[in-house]
Amino acid sequence: MDAAEINELHARVCKAIADPKRLLIINELRDGPMSVGDIADALGISQPNASQHLSLLRDRGIVTAQRSGSTICYALTSQKIVQAVDLLGEFMAEELGWRSPDAQAVAGPSAEAPAR
Repeated sequence: MDAAEINELHARVCKAIADPKRLLIINELRDGPMSVGDIADALGISQPNASQHLSLLRDRGIVTAQRSGSTICYALTSQKIVQAVDLLGEFMAEELGWRSPDAQAVAGPSAEAPAR
C-alpha cells in the first residue's frame, strides 16, 4: 500500500466512527460480542437501523459478524478501536475544559484549560 491508499483507508475508518449511533454501538461492544437485537435494545433503536450501522462497521473492518443458529453476533475486530475512541473523547474533554476532579487534583491548578 502506498501513502495515498493508507490515507484513504484512514479516512474511511474515521467516517465510519463519525456517526453518534455507531460510536454507541462500539461502546456497547467494548465488553464483548452482542447480538443485533441486544444492541438495538440497548440503544433504543430498531433492529434494521442497528443492522445498517453494523453493516457499515463490518465493511470498514471495525466489527466482525458470526452466526450462531438464527442469531448474528457482532464483535470488535480489535480493542484498539475502543482505545482510539476513548483517546478522542479525552482530547475533546480537554479542549472543552472538562476535567475530572481526580485529574485536576493530580495535575494541579496549572492544568486548567486555557481560556478561549
